[in-house]
Amino acid sequence: MHGEESDEIERVRRFNRTVTERVGVLHDHYLGRERPFGEARLLWEIGEQGRDVRRLRERLGLDSGYVSRLLRSLEADGLVAVEQQPQDRRVRTVRLTEAGRAERAALDGRSDELARSLLEPLNSGQRTRLVAAMAEVDRLLTAATVTLDPVDPAHPDAEHCLRRYFAELQADFESGFDPARSLLPDAGELRPPRGEFLVARLHGEPVGCAGLKLPSGAPAEIKRMWVGPHVRGLGLGRRLLTELEARAAEHGRELLRLDTNKALAPAIGLYRSCGFQEVPAFNDEPYADHWFEKRIGPPD
Repeated sequence: MHGEESDEIERVRRFNRTVTERVGVLHDHYLGRERPFGEARLLWEIGEQGRDVRRLRERLGLDSGYVSRLLRSLEADGLVAVEQQPQDRRVRTVRLTEAGRAERAALDGRSDELARSLLEPLNSGQRTRLVAAMAEVDRLLTAATVTLDPVDPAHPDAEHCLRRYFAELQADFESGFDPARSLLPDAGELRPPRGEFLVARLHGEPVGCAGLKLPSGAPAEIKRMWVGPHVRGLGLGRRLLTELEARAAEHGRELLRLDTNKALAPAIGLYRSCGFQEVPAFNDEPYADHWFEKRIGPPD
């Protein structure tokens, strides 16, 4: 391990120790209530509308056995009700009981008190710095939580992203957007060995996608890259580009291409900052105004 990396890891560990001690997650009675932090967090995540248990596990990144134990404890205390769905008994949902909603409200009050106790010893300038630093940490940790997973383009998460992508293009382009007029690849062109398709997920929910075409005897090409509006600013577009570039290089490709529309100014700025150079048109895409290339292997 390099010295710089070792120092960074030690700083992260020191931060973790300070936070866990200061916010009280080491105690069995979190916020002075009769339950540990895990159960309290579960009550918050279930919320007023209830949750699908599988989505709850994905949201918190916990294994099914641990979540089941937490739910059994909360159910025994009369705070939640777990039900199987009649149409699919494999799907379970959990909702707060009246007592569970009261407990959650009490935890909210105690959580406000804890936040206040963190701020009160500080002067105005220190408060501003702490809150700003917390927001930045939250943003960066959220970015680190996003996963990139190869999926079939027909996967429901992939189709969800593509519907959102097409809807945005329809709203952003001067002439609207009709997928039937575009040179978009069919699903088979984004399946191995002819291509790949990635879906970005945050807490199990699809928030972005990108496809890589690997045509025989031609440069690799990026298609269908989209990042959800609510996760923009996390560096996900750059991360998708970097990942697809690495995958294209692994397939022995030396040139990576993409095309885009003039309405997508932030995307154009991203491509340029990632080393893509504008080139003459290399296809007849009716919605393209700009074409880019990047050499990712040795020169010819």
